[in-house]
Amino acid sequence: MICIRVLCLALLVLAGCTGPRAAGPYQPATEARRDPQLAQELTKRAAPLMDEHPDDAERLLREALTADLYHGPAHNNLGVLLLRRGDLYGAASEFEFGSRLMPGHPDPRVNLAITLECAGRTGDAIHSYESALAAYPGYLPAMQGLARLQVRAGRVDERTPGLLSEIALRGEGTEWREWAARQRALRQ
Repeated sequence: MICIRVLCLALLVLAGCTGPRAAGPYQPATEARRDPQLAQELTKRAAPLMDEHPDDAERLLREALTADLYHGPAHNNLGVLLLRRGDLYGAASEFEFGSRLMPGHPDPRVNLAITLECAGRTGDAIHSYESALAAYPGYLPAMQGLARLQVRAGRVDERTPGLLSEIALRGEGTEWREWAARQRALRQ
């Protein structure tokens, strides 16, 4: 008799485990519940708030990801907020997810490289910059980050002179162009 009660109780518990689960954060219950348009709208609303009102921006980005877990720009922007906060692990996770969702876009890869640099993972950061350049050849922020890291870490290779020449020519701002010209001159 006790065995039958235990068995019935176990079946009830197992039945509860196999039933439909409530959706958690970032888990739309079904494909039909995804709302990419809402995710895009919320991400756009969050963008101007990121500097002055990061908590509000984060709330909107998390809502965007609840609307559509597969909205890459929301992952990238949330990663930026987490990086600014110093949450390197959380930021790296968001940038990696964003990279998978936006295979042709270099920004999540550059942001991941910056995060990995902050974590002291130089080799991984270099690989991430290279990945950004593979996704978008000639992408200036990736070129600048890679060249700067190569010089700073003493990992100058055959690509570095070309990167420095390109940055000296079209770097973002006078400081980048002057830095690249100085570094190039030191290596000739």
